[in-house]
Amino acid sequence: MKIATPVDAAGQSAHAWGRAHWVAVAEVKDAAIEGWQVHEVSWDVLHDSTTHGSHHARVVTFLKDHGIQAIVVDHVGEGMQRMLSTMGIPLLPASPGDAQASVLAAVRGATS
Repeated sequence: MKIATPVDAAGQSAHAWGRAHWVAVAEVKDAAIEGWQVHEVSWDVLHDSTTHGSHHARVVTFLKDHGIQAIVVDHVGEGMQRMLSTMGIPLLPASPGDAQASVLAAVRGATS
């Protein structure tokens, strides 16, 4: 399963999805992370540079390009929630601290 989560420069869980500066993509199999890539998306900078529709399209492109199947996150705005729901991408709760541990905890919680 491919999961995206916002992270900070130190690899910790970041608060918001649509204004993330970095997004990690985790490949999770059998409750273990088999791959982890951090992408500098700069959505924090780009968020207010265009319309909400353009920003959402930018996020959709990232999700499709990376085959994302779920997002582990603490906060997502209402418009983004609707867009993700339409795409069939579930939102799983993030936990503070290490982002990889947060992804694994969210996956365990979703499958139990």
